[in-house]
Amino acid sequence: MAHLLLVLTTLFWSGNFVLARAMHLEIPPLSLALLRWSLAFVILAPWVLPALWRERQVLLTHYRMLLLLALLGVANFNTFVYLGVQHTTATNATLMQSAVPVVILLLSGLLGQPVRPIQLMGILLSLSGVLFIVTRGDWSSLLALALNPGDLWIMAAVLTWSLYTLCLRWRPQALSALALLGSTIGLGVAMLLPLFLWELGTGAHIQWSRSSVMVVGYVALFPSVLAYFFWNHGVSRLGAQRAGLYIHLMPVFGLLLSVLFLGESVLPFHLLGIGLIFAGIYLATGRQSRVL
Repeated sequence: MAHLLLVLTTLFWSGNFVLARAMHLEIPPLSLALLRWSLAFVILAPWVLPALWRERQVLLTHYRMLLLLALLGVANFNTFVYLGVQHTTATNATLMQSAVPVVILLLSGLLGQPVRPIQLMGILLSLSGVLFIVTRGDWSSLLALALNPGDLWIMAAVLTWSLYTLCLRWRPQALSALALLGSTIGLGVAMLLPLFLWELGTGAHIQWSRSSVMVVGYVALFPSVLAYFFWNHGVSRLGAQRAGLYIHLMPVFGLLLSVLFLGESVLPFHLLGIGLIFAGIYLATGRQSRVL
């Protein structure tokens, strides 16, 4: 069951990238982030509020870790994604997300888990694939510092989600899944509110329509409520590194959805970047997947 839930998680997240890109002119990024999580909390309220009250003592005891998880997984990650797709394609965004498993492995090494030379080679190869996509196959843009700001936001989102996934190993074990999700969403909304008010002050407003309402509803339910339950469950059952492997499906789902609904094209640098990413992933994680 954990495997199926992780597959659905990547599908929901890919849809999140595509819809955010499709509506980036109608829904400002910080507004989308706040509305997404506020509505998600409302949907969950009948279940999470009793859980939060029952487990309030555990919440108070572990508030520092919950603040960190809320910052990384709710406030930062999705906001960085929505800022990124203002300036880059959904195809680029989902492709770069495929580097998450390697970043998790690299960060695991920095936290004390040994990284073998073959894994280090895989990490470097996969990251070169990400850079190839970011630079659109033009390595000289690195020297000229002409990177797309949207791609840089997506890279920041990749790092943030990798850290969130690793930090789940230190989640309070006495806290139920409902209380964990409800507390991190609630704290994340509180963190996003000042940013939303600042965005309103700049004159950015949502252009409400049937499409924008449907997009807000989708991102609140599927990539938020359901996907976070599914991801947290998958990580708890399989571990961060094995669960992270399912991010590999995002390029497949993302490319398919982007071509079908956004009319985006698959260009040669995308294919070569994918090849480098997946070759690096195989070297970094393929040989050890059975024992993780």
